[in-house]
Amino acid sequence: MAQDYPIPAGFLERETEIKKSRFIARVAPVTSRDDVRGWLDQAHRDHPDARHICWAYQIGRPGSAAEAAMNDDGEPSGTAGKPILNVIQHKDMGDVLVMVIRYFGGIKLGAGGLVRAYAGAAESVLSQVERVIQPALESVTITMGFADEQPLRHWCDQHQALIDDMIYGSGVEARVRVPTDAIETLTAYCEAQGLQMVVADV
Repeated sequence: MAQDYPIPAGFLERETEIKKSRFIARVAPVTSRDDVRGWLDQAHRDHPDARHICWAYQIGRPGSAAEAAMNDDGEPSGTAGKPILNVIQHKDMGDVLVMVIRYFGGIKLGAGGLVRAYAGAAESVLSQVERVIQPALESVTITMGFADEQPLRHWCDQHQALIDDMIYGSGVEARVRVPTDAIETLTAYCEAQGLQMVVADV
């Protein structure tokens, strides 16, 4: 059975300065890679002159079921994305993206200094962002015809379900995360519409 888990309540930004380098940490709630790309694009628009925009995210329930990724964006390998992700995982938070925007101040910090700086920046924003509880979500796969896609999207909007992926072939395969208490409603909807639904093992 899927478990409820904490997620960020919204966007928050905090700035720290270490040896003249500025570290601007941002946290945002995300539920897909498209969300992540959107926030990263925004950060690059806001800070076109920044030396590095490093990041990490964790989507889904913290633990083995979560999808995670990180990026050092030109910093020495392992000194930026990994420390950020470590802080996210320590906070036991899901559906979260942390970006740290660095303006180089002219003084090199060394590998250890960078790890501490990026972890500290992530900690500064994650410790202050408000949390809300994400209801437990079950992963399901739904196979349907093309005409069924828009009605399913509407159903998901009405029931706080998240569409992770749409795969197009001879028909459409939707990968959806559904609140546990809405599974029966979705099952009934799929049966009524003649759609095939499979609940994934997590």
